[in-house]
Amino acid sequence: MNDDQRLKVDFCGLEFDSPLVLLSGCVGFGEEYTRVQGFSNRDVGAVCLKGTTLKPRLGNAPHRLAETPEGMLNAIGLQNPGVDTIVNNILPGLDFSQTRFIANVSGSTVEEYREVTRRFDDSPIDAIEINISCPNVKEGGVAFGNDPEMSARVVEVCREVTSKPLITKLSPNQTDIRHNARRCIEAGSDAFAVINTVMGMAIDIESRQPILHNNQGGLSGPAIKPIALLKVHEVYQVCTPHKIPIIGQGGIVNASDAIEFLIAGATAVGVGTGLFYDPLCCKKIKQGIIDYLDNHHLTHISSVTGCLELHTDTTAYM
Repeated sequence: MNDDQRLKVDFCGLEFDSPLVLLSGCVGFGEEYTRVQGFSNRDVGAVCLKGTTLKPRLGNAPHRLAETPEGMLNAIGLQNPGVDTIVNNILPGLDFSQTRFIANVSGSTVEEYREVTRRFDDSPIDAIEINISCPNVKEGGVAFGNDPEMSARVVEVCREVTSKPLITKLSPNQTDIRHNARRCIEAGSDAFAVINTVMGMAIDIESRQPILHNNQGGLSGPAIKPIALLKVHEVYQVCTPHKIPIIGQGGIVNASDAIEFLIAGATAVGVGTGLFYDPLCCKKIKQGIIDYLDNHHLTHISSVTGCLELHTDTTAYM
């Protein structure tokens, strides 16, 4: 079996040429990364498009980004041209023969999620990711993803209008991510992306104001990796009986990071903020995974997924 065959993964019936997925918001609508000299579609299995709403959105006022130690805060505010423009003008320009493309659906009401999903169902998109971290304007701004019943309701209405694979992007900003995963599975989710960003803040000590105009934003990058690994492991325990795959994400910048997520239970791994560190990191990560398989005499990447061996005796010393 050659190296390319060893890295192919089955994700909800879709064949990914690589376990690497470019995450939503980091590569625009699939065209930005192709401008980087030396990048190859063959290095990634799928590309998640930028978050899409029903109508065009300008997003939040600047500043919308803030660099932090080992990470980045963002409060872009879902700037996008609206689903009709993406379906009619952007998707026809993407090369679906090179890699898989995943739409990212966002909304401020259940009805908006349903309608955007319906529009994408009648398109060549390969799968649909549901970003349930958006605030529900009809419920006082409570984020859908922080309430298991709200999360399940969004999945349920999206399931009604599409036969494409549904990937639910789970928020770490909740009490019990496992319970949320169970409810989403019952509602019809085919897969999970674990995790979304962790909420945080950065302050300008001279002005004594938050750096982000939105006051707070989502923290991504290596700083959140330990949190993400734990959440992937927790969700994997829920998913295993149902054979539901996970895209593990949060701070992956090298092959060791990616392998940790696979061991914790991910079928595929997402690279986002790491692309800002090194736009060509996917090629290096891919080769690093191949080297790991060679060093451990493993024939296929599926042998790594979920192979974590927990310590059984965790009794504290007295």
